Amino acid sequence: MGCFWGAEKRMAALPGVIDVMSGYAGGDYPDPGYRQVIDSERRPGVRNHAEVVRVVFDPAQTSVEQILARFWENHDPTQGDRQGNDIGTNYRSAVYYGSETQHKAVLMSRDAYQKALSAAGQGAITTEIAPLKTFYPAEAYHQDYLAKNPNGYCGLGGTGVRFPGGMGDKAQAIQPLDPKGLSAQEQLIVFEAEHCPFCELFREQVLKDWSAKQPVAVSLSPRQPKGWTLEKPLWATPTIVLFREGKEVSRYTGYNGEKERFWKWLGFATLTEEQQRIAFQSGTERPFTGSLLDSHAEGTYVDPVSGAPLFRSGNKFNSGTGWPSFFDPIEGAVTLHEDSSLGMRRVEVRSASTGIHLGHVFDDGPPPTGKRYCINSQVLRFVPDK
Repeated sequence: MGCFWGAEKRMAALPGVIDVMSGYAGGDYPDPGYRQVIDSERRPGVRNHAEVVRVVFDPAQTSVEQILARFWENHDPTQGDRQGNDIGTNYRSAVYYGSETQHKAVLMSRDAYQKALSAAGQGAITTEIAPLKTFYPAEAYHQDYLAKNPNGYCGLGGTGVRFPGGMGDKAQAIQPLDPKGLSAQEQLIVFEAEHCPFCELFREQVLKDWSAKQPVAVSLSPRQPKGWTLEKPLWATPTIVLFREGKEVSRYTGYNGEKERFWKWLGFATLTEEQQRIAFQSGTERPFTGSLLDSHAEGTYVDPVSGAPLFRSGNKFNSGTGWPSFFDPIEGAVTLHEDSSLGMRRVEVRSASTGIHLGHVFDDGPPPTGKRYCINSQVLRFVPDK
């Protein structure tokens, strides 16, 4: 199943499972440790151990067949000596059985899942199936690793093909998104997995109030829409991919609540070089050059990355300074920060939603606030009232 950290977490979540332990098996040398397994990948003629998990279950609550069904679903058994970005024989898909009864169950489940994969248009299973000689427990720090070290992403969870209920059942695959419902010009797709807490966190903190210019869609399938192209396979969720003309141009993998980091990625993927310079390097556009300087239409000025409202047109005034000026922002839309750059003491204005630099605020504005929010046109997007 690849890295035993993710395998341990997935198998431990199954009903009826009593204990799961990370370890090593399938190699031809004794007493392996993590460093030795990694180093053995570079030793010719050595049969390396695979990272595995030992699963102990209550037969009154589950069965070998049910455990195997979840094993096949929870990784991609067609990848040979790799799982996603983890490459090497130590990451090979493998099942090591303890009895002839288990052996038969493994073979039957493999054949059933191969039929399901073939029906879904996927490749041949490469899983090693062999008797267990010795299971070597991994070091203590590897046990319950993801429970102790949550890192912002969940394992992808497999091919998206369900294990059939019987040998002759039709494959139940989670279908990729239909490109007819997407924007070919520019589209964000959030690739998720079921029961992924980091996916749920991303939904709650980012997707729930989505107002960015780019349309966004969510997919439980790890496959791209038909006719579209991913640069490389997905290996974790959530993964947010930006497509243009059906081709991947950028991706963001994992999410642990760092909203500014996500918005910075999207900003660098979608803003012009001049916008990036101002937004992320606290730059300033030349006075009297901004496209929104003389804008007088009614509407809202929003963050160019997140689309969050920043200023209303009714609070805009002509300061004569050469930059769009406002006497008051929308409540909660901006944050203020001391700025001592360029030998001056100023107050910087940033977008509260993304943290990008907008400009500065001064105490020479009109009533009722007496403030002048001096903002760069390049880091504003105007949305007219309907």
